[in-house]
Amino acid sequence: MEISRWVLLLSFFLCLFASGCFSIENFHQAFPIVEPDPGHTKLRLAREGLEAIERITTPIAAVAVIGPYRSGKSFLLNQLLSLSCFEGFGVGHMRDTKTKGIWVWGTPIELDIDGVSTSVLYLDTEGFESVGKSNVYDDRIFALANVMSSVLIYNLPETIREADISRLSFAVELAEEFYGRVKGQDVAFEPAKLLWLIQRDFLQGKSVQEMVDDALQRVPNNDGDKNIEMVNQIRDSLAIMGDNSTAFSLPQPHLQRTKLCDMKDGELDSIYVRKREQLKQLVAGIIRPKIVQGKTLNGKEFVYFLEQILEALNKGEIPSTGSLVEVFNKGILDRCLKLYSEKMEKLGLPLSETALQDAHERSRDEAMQVFDQQHFGRHHAKKSVMQLDEEIEKVHKNVIMANEYQSSKLCEALYTGCEDKMDQLQVLRLPSMAKFNAGFLQCNQSFELECVGPSKENYEQRMKKMLGKSRSLFIKEYNHRLFNWLVAFSLVMVVVGRFIIKFILIEIGAWILFIFLETYTRMFWSAESLYYNPAWHFIVATWETLVYSPILDLDRWALPMGFMLAIAIVYWRCYGGRKHGTRWLLPLYNNHKSGPNRPRSD
Repeated sequence: MEISRWVLLLSFFLCLFASGCFSIENFHQAFPIVEPDPGHTKLRLAREGLEAIERITTPIAAVAVIGPYRSGKSFLLNQLLSLSCFEGFGVGHMRDTKTKGIWVWGTPIELDIDGVSTSVLYLDTEGFESVGKSNVYDDRIFALANVMSSVLIYNLPETIREADISRLSFAVELAEEFYGRVKGQDVAFEPAKLLWLIQRDFLQGKSVQEMVDDALQRVPNNDGDKNIEMVNQIRDSLAIMGDNSTAFSLPQPHLQRTKLCDMKDGELDSIYVRKREQLKQLVAGIIRPKIVQGKTLNGKEFVYFLEQILEALNKGEIPSTGSLVEVFNKGILDRCLKLYSEKMEKLGLPLSETALQDAHERSRDEAMQVFDQQHFGRHHAKKSVMQLDEEIEKVHKNVIMANEYQSSKLCEALYTGCEDKMDQLQVLRLPSMAKFNAGFLQCNQSFELECVGPSKENYEQRMKKMLGKSRSLFIKEYNHRLFNWLVAFSLVMVVVGRFIIKFILIEIGAWILFIFLETYTRMFWSAESLYYNPAWHFIVATWETLVYSPILDLDRWALPMGFMLAIAIVYWRCYGGRKHGTRWLLPLYNNHKSGPNRPRSD
């Protein structure tokens, strides 16, 4: 007998600590599945509640009740589950609020929905607007309940306030946003069926559905008031709910609310009891298995989906209903616009239009990618994306104007430089076609390489005209200047050969050149006809070879070389002949009659 007692005691402890043994015996109770962190800002999973869900092998449907703090959500769930306050969800007025985060009733209700055996879970959520919590925390609870549930009961006392619509709109958009972050932005969000539950004893001439419809109607805004426009945007964001919402009124069960848990159905208001049963039938009629990407979820799949959404909610930076979504997105918009501006400021202007457009598109895509990663809300994001695009386009236009200015400034400087260069080549001391062509080519190449941007095409046309005129003018003047220069040169060489060097061959060659130039033009009426003579072409070729080459530019060194040559000749005439008694191989002028030994004639 004693041994049997010890065996039973040992079996009890083994069962207590064995995995799942304790949970299986206690499924008929509420379990937390999502709990707040110590700071009441983020959410974390509660393992024991997840174990209660993971054991379910059939498709899951969830009914979640949301609403303000102490609005009767837990009592309502107990009524739907036909449970007393002592065995069901904890009720706030009878003890400290037990609903922190999200709780689930451990024993699902089995229903046959469209021929499919479905496990219906009932979820109780922590009420919002309570003391000591942030708005972000409330919004996460609201959004998570929206994502998890198949039917979302929005439990409101007395009436629908604008704040209730705003909070619902924000929660729907928050759920849609993070559902998209988990499953992909291209995957359509499948919202829960929304049940507006108004706890009100009487309605004046309107049904609860008409009251809800009137509350969700767009407000006329003929004057374009920004506040009214914001109100209408909130209503527009609920368009995703479509025809998925319905309304139901439920009167107060009894005037003494603090004693509700001690009352039986016979003590409650008969109208309330009748409406409560209608509510049960309504919930059972509209509920469907939770669908994610076209498929139902069993227990383990439901938990995995919950883990994904919760991770995204906690990881992502989100606004709160206290700070409007537009304000939140505007901060991101400003950062993205700054990113785009910084990228464009780093460009070395001027750039070609193609290069600038490519840089704009790269910077815009990067800014848009950052915005897509950080923005909030699909509906609000559309407006924010348009606004960001408009702001980027404004910056882009300013960059285009700056690029045009820098391009014009650079091309104008290059054009002016080339114009000055052409003017200098027009007035060469020693005219040279080869030097002009080299300067012309260098100027044209430098312009083509360095002039970039939108002004290039315009300046290219100006450049072609200017270079064409300069070339025509130079060619026209070239032969005349060369002819005159050769005439003057021949006369100078006659003087040099006769009186300075006294070299007869130089004098003869100079006379031949002079006579050819002068007599040819007299015989053939004009100097222009000379330019077609082969002899002239030979003279020009010889002249070009002497005057300009890549090694020696005679135009630049003519004066220094002429000065040095003059000094050398003077030195030779004064000292060279006397000192060395040099005799030239070529004939010089030699007048014996005028020598010092000439006899006197008298």
